[in-house]
Amino acid sequence: MKRTRFGARDRLSRDAAELQRLAAGLSDSGGKLEDSYWEAQLAETVDSLLKNGAEDDINTALDRLFEANPRAHDELADMVESRAETGRLEAQGQDFDILLFAAPVLAWSRFSIPAVALPQPTLAALSVQLGAHVFGGGARVALADFLFSPDQLPRSFCDTWQLTKALGEATLAGKHLSIDTGGLAETNRFLSDVRYLVGAIAVPHGKALFRWNEKDGSKDGALKEWLKQGSPSLEPLLTGCAWEPLLPDAYHAGCRNADRLSRPYSLKASVAFLQTTVGLQPADMRAVVGPCYDRRMEEYRVGLGPKDKPETYHGIVWPLLGAEDEATDAAGEIEAVLRECGVKEVSFLDHHFPMEFCDDCGAPLYPNAEAELVHAEMPEQAGSSSQVLH
Repeated sequence: MKRTRFGARDRLSRDAAELQRLAAGLSDSGGKLEDSYWEAQLAETVDSLLKNGAEDDINTALDRLFEANPRAHDELADMVESRAETGRLEAQGQDFDILLFAAPVLAWSRFSIPAVALPQPTLAALSVQLGAHVFGGGARVALADFLFSPDQLPRSFCDTWQLTKALGEATLAGKHLSIDTGGLAETNRFLSDVRYLVGAIAVPHGKALFRWNEKDGSKDGALKEWLKQGSPSLEPLLTGCAWEPLLPDAYHAGCRNADRLSRPYSLKASVAFLQTTVGLQPADMRAVVGPCYDRRMEEYRVGLGPKDKPETYHGIVWPLLGAEDEATDAAGEIEAVLRECGVKEVSFLDHHFPMEFCDDCGAPLYPNAEAELVHAEMPEQAGSSSQVLH
C-alpha cells in the first residue's frame, strides 16, 4: 500500500536506479501506446525483484521518488502493488488470472477480538458465498484458513507476492491454504480493530473478476448479498463482538478501504463503549480533538470524557492516510461522526501536539480541555474493561 516514507539516504543499487528510471518514464508518458511500453518494462523489472525477494531495492526506489518525483512514486507504487497481488497461471492448457483479495471486517468488543483459525465447514461456506455474490461467474476461490489481525498480514511486497502465488496455486488445485500460525505476530489488543479474510481467485484470462464487472452486477448489490449471506458464517468467529463486514476487494484496495472506514467506526465504537460500560450518555460526553505532529501532521487524537468533569476516560487515534495532510477536512469528518453519535460538545484545539506516548504502557496520550496530553483512564467502576482504541 502507498504510504508516506522518510527513508535513509542509502546508496542506490542498480536495480533501484532502474526502477526510478522506468517509473519516471511512465510518469512522463504522453499517450496510451507509450504507457504500454513503459508499463511492460516496469512490470518485468518489478516481477524479477519480487521473485528474488529484493524488498530493499523496491523500498529505496519508492523512498527516493517520494521526495524527488511524486508522480513517478505513485506510478511505481501502483505497479508494485499490482504485481504483488496478481499473477498468471496455466492449468490444463488454459491461462488463469490470479488476484489476491481481502475481505475486511470491522469489529469492536469489551473483550478480545478473535484472530482465529477457520474450520473447514466455515471455509467451504464462505468461499461459496464469495463466489456467488462477490466474484465473477467463472471465478474459482481459495481462502487462507485464518482470520487475520492487521499485525498478521504480510509485512512486505515480497511476502504479499509469495502469498498470492501460494493461494493462486491452491485455487487451481481446488483447495484452501493452511497457514502456519506459529510464525504469526502477536495480535495487539484494541477495543476497535479490523479482521481480514484473505484469499485468491483464479479467473479464465479475460473474464470478469468481480460480480460488479458483469452487466447485471453492482458494488452495492454485491455488498448487500455478502452482508446477508456471509454474515451467518462470520458470526461464530466473532463471539462477544459488534462487527460490520466490508466489501471484499483486491488486496491493497481492500486494506486501504478498511483503514479509511475503521476511523469513523472507532469513534462510534468508543462512544458506544462508554455508554454501555460506565453509563455515560453521548449527550453528556465531551470530545477534545487535537492534531499531532512529527515531521508533519500525522494524526488527530480525540479524548473522550464527561463534559462536567476534567477526566479523559478514553481516546481514539485518527491517522492521516495516503495523500491526506493539514488541508484535508478530517476535522470536519470527525465532528460529523461525533455529532451523528449524539456527542454535542466537541472542542478542536489550535495546537501542535507532539506524538507522545505513555512511558510505562506505550499507549498514546490524548488532549484534554486544558490543551494538555494526558493518559486516558477509565473510572474505578469500569475496572478491567479499559482498553485502547485502535
